[in-house]
Amino acid sequence: MEQGDPGQEGGPAAVLIAGPTASGKSALALRLAQARDGVVINCDSMQVYRDLRIITARPTPEDEAAAPHALYGTVDAAVNFSAGAFVEAAAGALNEARSTGRLPIFIGGTGLYFKALTRGLSAVPPVPDAMRDEVRARLDRDGVQALHAELGLHDPEAAARLAPADRTRVARALEVVLATGKPLAQWHERGTPPLLPPVRVSAVFLAADRDTLYARIDARFAAMLQAGALEEVAALAERRLDPLLPAMKAHGVPAVMRYLRGEISLEEAAAIGAADTRHYAKRQFTWFRHQLPEFRWVRPDEADAHFAAVIPGCA
Repeated sequence: MEQGDPGQEGGPAAVLIAGPTASGKSALALRLAQARDGVVINCDSMQVYRDLRIITARPTPEDEAAAPHALYGTVDAAVNFSAGAFVEAAAGALNEARSTGRLPIFIGGTGLYFKALTRGLSAVPPVPDAMRDEVRARLDRDGVQALHAELGLHDPEAAARLAPADRTRVARALEVVLATGKPLAQWHERGTPPLLPPVRVSAVFLAADRDTLYARIDARFAAMLQAGALEEVAALAERRLDPLLPAMKAHGVPAVMRYLRGEISLEEAAAIGAADTRHYAKRQFTWFRHQLPEFRWVRPDEADAHFAAVIPGCA
């Protein structure tokens, strides 16, 4: 039966709302949670960090008070929060929702998180901190080209697949093969079962009009700078964390840090941050189209009607 088919008793067991940034996902999830006694569960890799409420557009305290929310702002920026850690946390949130009879509503823009939920996750073991620190130190000292060449000796397949200038992925592939003795591809062959197989799951991707979306991204980034994002990033910069940590690469953070160091103007930082976010939104469209084709694409203005048809009590 089709995922989310209203013919199934009680409707879907969970709702997945994906889409590009600034497409209206949070507002939709909140309306759905209020209508159907649901819990909004974060599925965005940057909104997990407590240091970055404003610049990652996390739900406001008022929104969080209007309906139960989970997995927002629960991780320190010093932590390299992985997809495996997300799945573990998501399993806890899912069990909590089920135990209280609430509808789990997973919402976000991180495709890998949704793929882990619906397809399972590869079994790459944790890399020891000492090995990660060693690889990152060599990355800073010798450069990514040197690490890419070394990766070619230990994991030729990964080296051929990755761009020589891709610092994050080259370092990740090298640290995995050095720590485990096995290339990433072998670990990806082993996996964990999905938390939410497609049966009885209603999964949608909010396919917003591109021009409208990009205008919203520009306006929202400017508003975030006025709403305290500068102070938020300044506090993060004072911690002097590893620049390769995910939180340090959140859209807008590197550009704002450059402004705070006096390297560029605020106008330039705003333009860079907004442009990076627009490029990310474009990649989100492409990623979901190819990686998770089972998600139903709906226009944001049609999403309420869609869920009213598949979830009892939402009309």
